[in-house]
Amino acid sequence: MYTILQKFHSGWAYIALLVLVIAVINAIIGMSSKKEFTSKDRKIALFGLIGMHVQLLVGIILYFVSPLGLASFGQMSDKALRLTSLEHPLINIIAIVLITIGWSKHKKLTASESKFKTFSIFYGLGLVLILSRIPWSLWF
Repeated sequence: MYTILQKFHSGWAYIALLVLVIAVINAIIGMSSKKEFTSKDRKIALFGLIGMHVQLLVGIILYFVSPLGLASFGQMSDKALRLTSLEHPLINIIAIVLITIGWSKHKKLTASESKFKTFSIFYGLGLVLILSRIPWSLWF
């Protein structure tokens, strides 16, 4: 089960990151061009949110069944183990909370520019945090 979850978590990360990048770029373009916020823009942001939440759920399950997760929590002197057992999960949870806040805030706004700005800020911050804590050595 661990191997299947780990492969899915790693593979889904590419898809989730791609959709999140598209959502951030779409929000920046929409904000800078002052275009009207449409249902297409909402769906792009929603797919970014869903992709990240799926990644989070699989990651939480993986954290408890992986030998690199909770089991290695006491070995903080090893940089690689600290990344996978503490930094990666904590920072990515914070990033996904920011993305979720951005989604929730946009629903209360009426102006298109405000919606795009909210997505640009919250999804953009989430993306930066996620990219900062990806274990790149395990990806390539």
